[in-house]
Amino acid sequence: MESEVILKTFQTKLNTQRYAKNTIKSYMDYASLFLKHLNEYPSLKDVPVRAIESFINEKVQKEQISVSYQKGLVGAIKKLYELTLNQKVQLDYLYPKRSFSKLPKFFSKEEIRQLLDSTNNIKHRAILMTIYSCGFRLNELLNLKIEDIRSSEKIIRINQSKGNKARIVSLPDKLLDILRDYYLIYKPTNYLFEGEKGNRYSERSVQLVLKKSLANAKIKTEGTVHTLRHSYATHLIQSGIDVRIVQELLGHENIKTTMIYTHITDIDKKRTPSPLDFL
Repeated sequence: MESEVILKTFQTKLNTQRYAKNTIKSYMDYASLFLKHLNEYPSLKDVPVRAIESFINEKVQKEQISVSYQKGLVGAIKKLYELTLNQKVQLDYLYPKRSFSKLPKFFSKEEIRQLLDSTNNIKHRAILMTIYSCGFRLNELLNLKIEDIRSSEKIIRINQSKGNKARIVSLPDKLLDILRDYYLIYKPTNYLFEGEKGNRYSERSVQLVLKKSLANAKIKTEGTVHTLRHSYATHLIQSGIDVRIVQELLGHENIKTTMIYTHITDIDKKRTPSPLDFL
């Protein structure tokens, strides 16, 4: 199977249909994994449905991929057939039918303080503080350019957002101060946070920064970079910010996605003492 040709065609079609850069990358990663697994077949149209089923089942059973990863993988395979063969493959039955509505994990405000205080490297602290104080997705942080920081207006413009929808968030004074100090030391030229060769900082590097900082702060709560975004949303709602404002700040298209954070504040309400306790 000429996987490289198929992937090139797939990428061209995705670009033509103006999918977001990050969406294209995800589709390409999923498609590449799929084609590599089924390279024994002479062409994509020769791959039987049972082989696709076997591929997904192996990922679920042996590698124990997450529900979101499973959905992304199946969606990418469907899109691959649609754009390269003009063929709609019915694979919806490979999606999980049960709904999984786990509450998002988040760090407490005290844990955030400990996390930042334990991060001595100014670049690393600036990265973690930027994600938390603005509620960024990881790719949104990595795609930030110097020109997106509007210090005079106290705002940050997010251009490479999910769904290709730009949005604006406020630039807190504390974050602006540390970004200025960071800039004077590292002098980035294009991206706000750059790698050694001046290119975009890597996802893995940010993940390692957080892992090291969590260890230094001796924080037991498990969390990923995205947990900082959850913490941002949770702390805003706990502080009384309207959920629709939080929706806009997070860049959620559907208010239902943001409403999940109100369940967390509902848990806090259950801890509120009863007047009976004061009798």
